[in-house]
Amino acid sequence: FEAIGLNSETVDKYFTGTASRVEGIGVFEIAEEGIRMHKAAFGNDPVLATQLDAGGEYAWRARGEEHMWTPDAIAKLQHSTRANNWNTYKEYAQLINDQSRRHMTLRGLFEFKFDPSKAIAVEEVEPAKEIVKRFATGAMSLGSISTEAHATLAVAMNRIGGKSNTGEGGEDALRYRNELKGIPIKQGQTMSDLLGKEIFEVDYELQEGDSLRSRIKQVASGRFGVTAEYLHSADQIQIKMAQGAKPGEGGQLPGGKVSDYIGKLRHSVPGVGLISPPPHHDIYSIEDLAQLIHDLKNVAPHSSISVKLVSEVGVGTIAAGVAKCKADHVVIAGHDGGTGASPWSSIKHAGSPWEIGLAETQQTLVL
Repeated sequence: FEAIGLNSETVDKYFTGTASRVEGIGVFEIAEEGIRMHKAAFGNDPVLATQLDAGGEYAWRARGEEHMWTPDAIAKLQHSTRANNWNTYKEYAQLINDQSRRHMTLRGLFEFKFDPSKAIAVEEVEPAKEIVKRFATGAMSLGSISTEAHATLAVAMNRIGGKSNTGEGGEDALRYRNELKGIPIKQGQTMSDLLGKEIFEVDYELQEGDSLRSRIKQVASGRFGVTAEYLHSADQIQIKMAQGAKPGEGGQLPGGKVSDYIGKLRHSVPGVGLISPPPHHDIYSIEDLAQLIHDLKNVAPHSSISVKLVSEVGVGTIAAGVAKCKADHVVIAGHDGGTGASPWSSIKHAGSPWEIGLAETQQTLVL
């Protein structure tokens, strides 16, 4: 286990031997919170006596638990993108940045150091169209999110030169087969024209040269949807050793989400829940990981190999081992990733901030 948000004095006295890399509250603050909760439950306020606490643990509620995504922020984002309005987007960005600073994230506690005397000419700065080529989406599997959302993410990232990630659920070969044959998408074609009308509730018209191919293909413990063709279509193959939202636990896609289409792509039975084992059952040592990396490089020599780790105590040592396995890329995932295939208890109580894991990994790899 790892403690986050408790000061070292409290951890040393009451949780001896538990790792804790950032400070936080102590016994007095814990007692204060306990008293507040007791008063809320057994108070004599006539107005609140018959009302339940809004809570807001899992979904946003007014006067409830703080959340990064609020109705106001989501509305600003939707309005700015639909109207292509820069001013509305700035309002959205301000909301998110303010929430981050209100102790929502570790990175929100930092400020950039600006030194005007060391400014460089704008001409020397990399243009935005080149910067966005480094952008990548999170790994969200087809099934945990809808076909429309999964395909739209791929189209959007390909338009800017970035990379979308399939997640662990595979990808329909119809999304990349023609592209790899040199047959481009034509203006006016729709997603349903390419993939079939029966799998879309909301269709979308494509532009000349669009691509539905996810450039990052993920290989997870369940190996759902992994075929030689799938791997060969990747610019990067990502081995998911764990997931930031639920480290040490496997994915759990409810049977209700496994439609005929999802079952076909995952080579499974529709309506049956799909569980990804916490470990890869062919990886029990660093040598086993090196073997998988070697095998994937032989299947797709043109693809780089990425290994996804999660923020936890000791991740720096693990990352060093991954580097020795000749991986090309390491990802450190944090606890705040959304997940459509995880129990509520894991979403709330598992994982740690990526800032901590990234710092440890960087410090280890540069030794």
